[in-house]
Amino acid sequence: MIDRRDTLRYGLLGLALAGGAGTLSACSGDQDPGLKAGGDVDPDGIELVSSDVKRASGDPTVVPDVVGGLEALAGQLYGGLAEKPGNLVFSPYSVLVALGMTVVGAAGKTAEEMKDVLGVGDLGDRWHKGVNALTAHIDAMAGKQQRADGSEAELALATANQLFGQQGVGWEAEFLDLLAKEYGAGLRAVDYEAAADEARALINAWVEEQTRDRIVDLIPEGVLDNLTRLVLVNAIYLKAPWEQPFEKELTAKGKFEKADGSSVEVDMMNQPELSGALVVGDGWRGVVVPYAGRKLAMTVVLPDQGQLASVEERVVSGGLGVLTPDASVAAVNLKLPKWTFRTNAPLGDLLKEIGMPTAFEDGKADFTPMTDEDLSLHIAAVLHQGFIAVDEEGTEAAAATAVVMRTESAMVTEEFTVDRPFLFVIHDLEHGTPLFVGRVTDPTA
Repeated sequence: MIDRRDTLRYGLLGLALAGGAGTLSACSGDQDPGLKAGGDVDPDGIELVSSDVKRASGDPTVVPDVVGGLEALAGQLYGGLAEKPGNLVFSPYSVLVALGMTVVGAAGKTAEEMKDVLGVGDLGDRWHKGVNALTAHIDAMAGKQQRADGSEAELALATANQLFGQQGVGWEAEFLDLLAKEYGAGLRAVDYEAAADEARALINAWVEEQTRDRIVDLIPEGVLDNLTRLVLVNAIYLKAPWEQPFEKELTAKGKFEKADGSSVEVDMMNQPELSGALVVGDGWRGVVVPYAGRKLAMTVVLPDQGQLASVEERVVSGGLGVLTPDASVAAVNLKLPKWTFRTNAPLGDLLKEIGMPTAFEDGKADFTPMTDEDLSLHIAAVLHQGFIAVDEEGTEAAAATAVVMRTESAMVTEEFTVDRPFLFVIHDLEHGTPLFVGRVTDPTA
């Protein structure tokens, strides 16, 4: 009798790389009613194999707890990433969702450490319902926005989740059901064993499509190999016009003082009559700049002179929530530089440091709920890339996170050719008792 898990395996076995850009053939054979294969085919012809469980609406009552944990995680991530000098942009939300999908398939100490880092607390599976509701809330902010002056503007904001799994692996139905229900994520079959680089190209192409080409080559060469078994990916894209766009005619060259005391000339935008809000914290002031529709905003935090390091320390210790206290409505003459940059941030070492090392340990990580096979999966890498561009019209930002799962390292095959005289000992393994000892100088004699 074929159960749902077997159906998953056979469905994935039917998906094979057909060369080129990674085109996959459709699976054949009867499908169990509880699973759905072939329900979605992307432009490259990659077949989606997924649970037929519909995405739930989530639990909005858990969202505050999820956001509280996210703010703490954001502070820890900021602390690690900010140690490297220079500009920085990353999406704590994207990291949380990618790790959230991964913890669905974790057990034991591995799951406990990951849940501590994510701030799951005693919520259990309700935490996933909260992440689902939070995602629905974020996605719902997209669309046509009405500004206070009566004009309209389009705000683009979208998130997406996807799994890319090794074809032929028996992925657990319960694992895929929960991912479908709370994350809207299906699994696409690729062949890491025979075509890891083609699989990498497919994953990167999916990320580029979801982020409108703002996140490119999320997974660099050499990360995936024939021991890779699963990659879980989250992507987020934002293009938000300001509630009050800056007039380009008012943009002028201005001086920007860097942390080392030197200065550079930048394009400084000016909004003389911003209807925003002011916030004040310990050692800093901030301005809340709303986007069209006033459902989304950017809070710009300006540390007092010489206080950058201490403000950053408070973010790390207190979480990102310390930067978003209650604000006072105010008219502001805002001068803000334009900027565009991206950040590539491998997060593996940082995540180990902040509390989830077991997930990365070959032979110790426990991801048995992902599959019925003895793959001894562990996290090989967590890759993150962020992009942001701010100008007079608004903000464009994108990010993606990939969690790369690998099976146990294969033993290296050593060459050992016995082609000259040798000795031998026949012995028991427990004590090494030499039962027979000898030497061979000519095997043909």
